[in-house]
Amino acid sequence: MVALAMSAFIVALAEIGDKTQLLSLLLAARFRRPMPIMVGILVATLANHALAAWAGEWVAGALGPERLRWLLGGSFVAIALWALRPDTLDADVRVRGGMGVFIAALCAFFVAEIGDKTQLATVALAAKYSSLGPVVIGTTIGMMLANCPVVLLGERIVQRLPLVYIRYAAAAVFAAMGAWVFVYGITLT
Repeated sequence: MVALAMSAFIVALAEIGDKTQLLSLLLAARFRRPMPIMVGILVATLANHALAAWAGEWVAGALGPERLRWLLGGSFVAIALWALRPDTLDADVRVRGGMGVFIAALCAFFVAEIGDKTQLATVALAAKYSSLGPVVIGTTIGMMLANCPVVLLGERIVQRLPLVYIRYAAAAVFAAMGAWVFVYGITLT
């Protein structure tokens, strides 16, 4: 339960102002069909984060506990620094005729999430916690908590959020987790 709750909290916080949240806004503005967009985000996130969690589990098994401790602590600190940098959406989403809103959202979201800080956080969380299921479910819940309101409420909500303070809070959480791992190791959950 700790792995699920921590994963959801960390990813939801890290996702605020992230490029995939901007993608959610773009998809909502373009298609104005929230349900297929949200289902596309859900399926893309489950697939992407399941792969990331599997990679995290593999890393945890391949490295010894001491190396994993330093890699994991450094990863959380690096993600903290990355969270301070505001994201931008690099490219517009192009949808060819015949592709549905769901497929467009699924493909765009899956690709946008590759190498993203929330995907890397999923790798780190899966390396920290021994249970993949709760990590994947938690990170997916966090992603949905951050992106569904954007899809449903669109630009109105994004204009009112103090994104700079939320980025600072996300950076502080990741830095604290990194410090925790450096000091106490990865066995404490």
